[in-house]
Amino acid sequence: MSKTLHRKSIDQNLMLQFIISKKYRWHRHLLMISFSIFVLYQSNPEYTEPTETYSRTVTFFQVLLLAYLNMYYWVPKFLFRNKYAIYGLLIFSYIIFWTSTHAVTSHFFKPNLLPHQNDEINFIPLSFIILVLTIASAAVKLFQQWIADTQLINDLEKANTNAELEQLKNQINPHFLFNMLNNANVLTKKDPEKASQVLMKLSDLLRYQLYDSARDQVLLTSDIHFLEDFLNLEKVRRDSFDFVVSKEGNLSGVQIPPLLFISFVENAVKHNNDAAKSSYVNLFFDVSGDELFFKCINSKPNTKAVNANGGLGLANIKRRLELLFPQAHQLEIEDKPETYSITLTLKL
Repeated sequence: MSKTLHRKSIDQNLMLQFIISKKYRWHRHLLMISFSIFVLYQSNPEYTEPTETYSRTVTFFQVLLLAYLNMYYWVPKFLFRNKYAIYGLLIFSYIIFWTSTHAVTSHFFKPNLLPHQNDEINFIPLSFIILVLTIASAAVKLFQQWIADTQLINDLEKANTNAELEQLKNQINPHFLFNMLNNANVLTKKDPEKASQVLMKLSDLLRYQLYDSARDQVLLTSDIHFLEDFLNLEKVRRDSFDFVVSKEGNLSGVQIPPLLFISFVENAVKHNNDAAKSSYVNLFFDVSGDELFFKCINSKPNTKAVNANGGLGLANIKRRLELLFPQAHQLEIEDKPETYSITLTLKL
């Protein structure tokens, strides 16, 4: 989630978009050219006009040549490919080129030199200026490349996460369907009327799974209604079974990933079947602020302990929670002699 938020913050930051987006390319060029002209014309003149303008024009094109060579050729072709020796040699060559150009122009412009001005070349300060310009232009390309790599990594991780989530959802649906069809098959021989009721309710459940659960988000109230249908189905199948679904807080409009709770409820129903006494499953939903609280409590049979891992269904939901709510959920399992409960808190 933190990486997703990081990607979202990049997309919403206008300054970053101005630096990296292709649609602002000409704006960036215009800004750089305007800034270069502004800096040049803020410097003290060395020559009389129009020689001063000629001198500044030569310097201006030297700056642009360095910036564009560095950003669009040297950095991509050599720096990005770890050819540091060649890259350093190119920068040194440009220092020699700039120095030579300055020496030639100074020779021709010397008659128009202003009094008290010195046109002698100081190699070290000139080299420092060129290095600063090189680092500044390279930093832009390096930053753009870093942003592009970050976005690519996030896109790949998102694609992998979505693929894994779909795989987990596909595992949940056949697992649930297999259990219900097996129950209907048993009832067909014992009680055909109840078997018919089971199949009718099962069709409603499958309609939800086929259509609503195909979306990324569903209404919490719809998912709760799906659980109620599931528990009613179980009540038809078992005479000694009861359930309660409690809803508190403002549930209206709250959206969650589909089929988020069915594995918990299915696991509770599967492991509380007891022929000797009544069994129950109680569900509690509470929405407070940006938190969703869910609790599932089921009775335990006297003859068989509940499997805390819950098989395939519970393992899947734990993995889905890790993918959908990283660092935004808390899952607690409590195994008591008489009851087994799961408490889940989600940051919406």
